Amino acid sequence: MLPTIADILALESVRRGNPRVVAGADRLDTRVRWVHVGEIADIAQLLRGGELVLTTGVALPDDPDKLADYIGELSSVGVSGLIVELGRRFVHELPRAVVKTAEDHGLPLVVLTRETPFVQITEAVHARIIDIQLEELRASEQLHEVFTELSVEGASPAEVLAQVSRLSGRPVLLENLAHQVLACESAGRDTGTLLAGWETRSRAVAPAERTAYDAASGWLVTTVGARGQDWGRLILLCDAQPSPRELVLAERAATTLALGRLLERHQESLERQAHGTIITGILTHAYADPDEAAARARAVGVPLTGRRLVSVVIRPTDLAEQALDGQAELGELAEATAAACREARLPALVGALDQDRVGVLLPLPPRTAVEPALTSLAERLRALSKSGGAFVLASGSVVESIRDVRRSFLEAEQVADVAVRQPDGRPFYRLPDLRLRGLLHLLRDDARLQTFAERELGALLAHDAQRGGDLTRILRIYLDAGRNKAVAAQKAHLSRPAFYDRLRRLERILDTDLDDSESCLSLHVALLALESFRRNARPE
Repeated sequence: MLPTIADILALESVRRGNPRVVAGADRLDTRVRWVHVGEIADIAQLLRGGELVLTTGVALPDDPDKLADYIGELSSVGVSGLIVELGRRFVHELPRAVVKTAEDHGLPLVVLTRETPFVQITEAVHARIIDIQLEELRASEQLHEVFTELSVEGASPAEVLAQVSRLSGRPVLLENLAHQVLACESAGRDTGTLLAGWETRSRAVAPAERTAYDAASGWLVTTVGARGQDWGRLILLCDAQPSPRELVLAERAATTLALGRLLERHQESLERQAHGTIITGILTHAYADPDEAAARARAVGVPLTGRRLVSVVIRPTDLAEQALDGQAELGELAEATAAACREARLPALVGALDQDRVGVLLPLPPRTAVEPALTSLAERLRALSKSGGAFVLASGSVVESIRDVRRSFLEAEQVADVAVRQPDGRPFYRLPDLRLRGLLHLLRDDARLQTFAERELGALLAHDAQRGGDLTRILRIYLDAGRNKAVAAQKAHLSRPAFYDRLRRLERILDTDLDDSESCLSLHVALLALESFRRNARPE
């Protein structure tokens, strides 16, 4: 940062001149861009602002009015201050007209009562200015490297803000044009206090320039956007006038965020990222306490306190296999879910939990019934979804506290994992709806269930594996048809004699009677358990 007049007066080369401030003592914090030595009266036309002028006054006019004009012209071009050495033109003090005019214009005016080589002053000040500029250049280069690396790595807004906060030591926030906080890095401050009444406070700060410091709020505000489309603001909370380095830091961060937005064609929107970050933070206990989670949710327009909280997991039933297509499809589903929540007037946190699940944290007012709300959400989502409703919507238990949301989400995930295997078209699923299939899914890691399934089906699975057969599929079709052989043969696309022959082979391999109800029930349970094991072992 450029030196102030006070900094220059503290230099040894200036102190040797025994400096004395005679006007503008309250402006000694004015920054000095350069030092200029000049003796002519019309020097103002050669300056462009920010200079500290040194003079002995030998060529200045005697007329007080012309001296006043000299001071006025210097002030009008924006010089930082004027230092006059006494002894050559003005012996003991400056004319009163000079001092009064300088005071009226707020121009810092300093006299040197001892003869001082001006070259020593200019060398000392210019060396300091150049050192500062080199330091700022190095800092700018460092910031360039840091944020270029973040851009290349496709860093999330949260990662960009974390870097800004680390480099500045200050809180930093990213908001959208509706003044909702998309990401926040508190730099050790209380997040709840930081975000309290955010929207109201933010609307009151509207600088005219794309990057500007608002002294009243202490905010450094930078507009975020590209290609003429602004979509947010980066806000650095400063305690004082930001340094040039902080200005560069804010602008580089805004550029990185804008570039990241342009590159995320197959990724979820920033709002979905913000919501997903909050949901993940709640599930992983990343926040210091529930109040912080509530404050972050409130900052994006979703109140959680004083509400009944319903966890919802939505899973596509035919998610694309390719990674990019699947990610794009899930992003579209998340956006459609958010739109459905808005249509149903249900403020909610909506974001991707992983590569095949969308999570929704639905806060309902105390007297709002859960079933109609979930039904309305499901119906609207099916109408908006590009997949035509090819998904299951699973709900966890209703909880009253943010502390219990994780348990509710785990339940919803389990329900979704089971329901997606055989959806039956109902608007939403809950644990009681899954019956035996749900129980087997909950017990899928139990060694006793695994042993039971292996005992019932081991011989059949080994037979199919050795011979490349499909008798396991035939058994499943037979049991799903309620042991109706005619219906099962039709579903298997086999003639009745051929189907009956396969049933006889099944009986020999399994050493059981497929007309016995209890035996078939046991085999059916084992098949359902086997499906649960295989689903659990499938790589995500």
